[in-house]
Amino acid sequence: MLIAGGPDLGGGSLADKRDRLACDHAALCRGIVDEPRGSEALVGAMIVPASDPTCVAAVIFFNTVGVLGMCGHGTMGLARTLAHLDRIGVGSHRIETPVGVVEVTLRQDGMIEVMNVAARRARTRVTVEFGGIGIDGGVAVGDVAWGGNWFFITEAPVGVALDRHNSERLTRDAWEIRGALARAGVVGDDGCEIDHIEFTAPAIREDCSWRNFVLCPGGAYDRSPCGTGTSAKLACLAADGKLLAGDRVGAESFVGTRFEAWYDRREGAIIPTIAGRAWITAELDLILDDADPCCFGIRR
Repeated sequence: MLIAGGPDLGGGSLADKRDRLACDHAALCRGIVDEPRGSEALVGAMIVPASDPTCVAAVIFFNTVGVLGMCGHGTMGLARTLAHLDRIGVGSHRIETPVGVVEVTLRQDGMIEVMNVAARRARTRVTVEFGGIGIDGGVAVGDVAWGGNWFFITEAPVGVALDRHNSERLTRDAWEIRGALARAGVVGDDGCEIDHIEFTAPAIREDCSWRNFVLCPGGAYDRSPCGTGTSAKLACLAADGKLLAGDRVGAESFVGTRFEAWYDRREGAIIPTIAGRAWITAELDLILDDADPCCFGIRR
């Protein structure tokens, strides 16, 4: 979480500032989240002043390959960081993101709720064929949904459990599906690439309704249950009539972590909420030395 010392991103909308960060300061982003300081599994965040006066802060998320629209577990981390800095306390607070305003609630019990932007299912039972071995002989059927990022949500490969013993196989299949979607011209409503692939299967934890494996744009799988992916999943369940507004469910990640999740309807829109926990693990100063050949990250 970059809390100070970042570049001046100028004026305009937060989306404009996100684009400037991506275009003009990509090296800085790589230096923060790439090796040797980070890894493909990390999501970085830069706190910037909010243009919306009702918001306590604005945030731009980025990973090893570029900027993101929204990040659920990152927003929980942001809320915990702002509380650590004594900028917010217990209660509800609005946060500006490039895809819209979200609301975080710090509860007395330490849980953090994130009321996300509206989620929706854009396409159902999309079939894609891909070249490698994998799901049902190279065919995947799933839904295209938005939860702050674009997702293709499909069942786990037949006979392949969603556990860490199968991480290489799942990563390979998900990466092939992503490529097949792009080749087939399957995109989000706004023409954006579907850059998150989500496999789902029955949960292992008794307090969860499903378990997921989410391949993120950088090629690493999400260690959290994926806040935007859970939001997209809620939109699909709501569209199928499998989950009613207000009913709470548990979403289990590939590594066994858990989010609580539910949704409300507002003017026909699905408004998802995810709840989890976040912890402060370090405070540090980032030192960038131009003489260091790895200063701005090690690229694969």
